[in-house]
Amino acid sequence: MNTLLTLAVKAAITAGAEIMKIYADGFEVALKPDDSPLTTADTKANAVINAHLETTGIPIISEENKQVPFAIRKKWDTCWMVDPLDGTKEFVKRNGEFTVNIALIENGKPVLGVIYVPVSKTVYYAVVSDHRAYKSELVSHEFTEAVFQKSTEIVYHKNTSNHIKIVGSRSHKSKETDAFIEDLEAQGKTISLVSKGSSLKFCTVAEGDADIYPRMAPTMEWDTAAGHAICNAVGLKVMQINKREELSYNKENLLNPYFIVQ
Repeated sequence: MNTLLTLAVKAAITAGAEIMKIYADGFEVALKPDDSPLTTADTKANAVINAHLETTGIPIISEENKQVPFAIRKKWDTCWMVDPLDGTKEFVKRNGEFTVNIALIENGKPVLGVIYVPVSKTVYYAVVSDHRAYKSELVSHEFTEAVFQKSTEIVYHKNTSNHIKIVGSRSHKSKETDAFIEDLEAQGKTISLVSKGSSLKFCTVAEGDADIYPRMAPTMEWDTAAGHAICNAVGLKVMQINKREELSYNKENLLNPYFIVQ
């Protein structure tokens, strides 16, 4: 597992370097059939990550790959789950809140997660079975063993006060989320809102800078898998709304149900 973690971290950082070259040089934006944005950064980062992960022989599900039919995928006990550029809208807006997400899925559950934030050169990573997650601040977009040697452990402390910090999407809001917040306020809770893009919302909860992440708008499995692993490693759950089960992965429909992280 440590070998796979090292490979995933290297892939994410190398992809981040490619993303930042395009971020600096300028780019054009195309639209996918669902009207979501696509840039050359998405496709180049995807190629970099595929080149690294294909060496493992483990199949890859990526937002930018052609999706394999479920008749084949359902036979996979293990697969990679990749979003080469999570938060393309944030990338286009140039607000820095975009990430590279890589997770390893075993029997429908994330067991390893890596999130790289190219603008800040920050990498989050975890092996869920170790019950620990880490954060490392890099000096350049280059992978070395110092990534692990200079890491700090992320320690989650549950908030027991009446003041609740809720993290929400920078670009995707919903009436359901507003209703969720209003319900907490009706219970006498004091609410503060924190806005973040991409999988940074998971990191924000794991680090204790927010208490709850309710997601009542569409996400895909590659949007959440890496953050899910990091949150699980520090003791948080990523639960389906109105169902006592965590999110699962490599489903026939790769669209996630609504969920809450706490």
